[in-house]
Amino acid sequence: MNITEYIVNDFNPLTTQSTVKEALKLCKEHTITHIPVADNGFYVGCISQTDVFTMENKEELLKESLDIFDHFQMNNNESLLELLTIFADNDANIIPVVVNQKYLGYIDLNDVLDVFSQTPFLNSEGFILVIEKNTKDYTMSEVSQIIESNKAIVLGCYESKRTNDKVEITLKISSQEINEIIQTFRRYNYTIITEHKDDIYLEELKNRSDYLQKFLNT
Repeated sequence: MNITEYIVNDFNPLTTQSTVKEALKLCKEHTITHIPVADNGFYVGCISQTDVFTMENKEELLKESLDIFDHFQMNNNESLLELLTIFADNDANIIPVVVNQKYLGYIDLNDVLDVFSQTPFLNSEGFILVIEKNTKDYTMSEVSQIIESNKAIVLGCYESKRTNDKVEITLKISSQEINEIIQTFRRYNYTIITEHKDDIYLEELKNRSDYLQKFLNT
């Protein structure tokens, strides 16, 4: 992702000499969670829309509220996952782009999500598999080896949940042989979290359960 292609400059940042009233006006004109503030082109920080709406004195200058400013930002070489992390950590829908302390504009969350939607993880055909294993016994290399040994391709993976004892991994896999992959993971003591119609193991359990129920009812 070339960040410079997605920098937005549809409004000028406020300054520390701007008033709360000016900030409110900007909030009403743009659906943004945070307002960038820059003095002489140098980034000072962001003030959240929530804080702006709670300020009673509308003529107060923003410089009087520097202690509640947020200071998240990005440079022009952040990765896509790093951007998503910044958005999530700050509950924001924009991220100011700052290089050498100079404010260049901002990145919109919707633009980043559009780019992410075109990645193979979301855009390529494949099936989603969620697995779980003891944290101390899990390695990503083992997960990859299991998939590739079944002549499949890993389109993407991430740790979707982690505790002291367990780790949950979400995988997107390109393969026509889902059952073989699932059974291999079971042989390596992984728990399969997601259910799949082609999972022979679950089908056998169901058949045995139906048989037992039929036997008990005779």
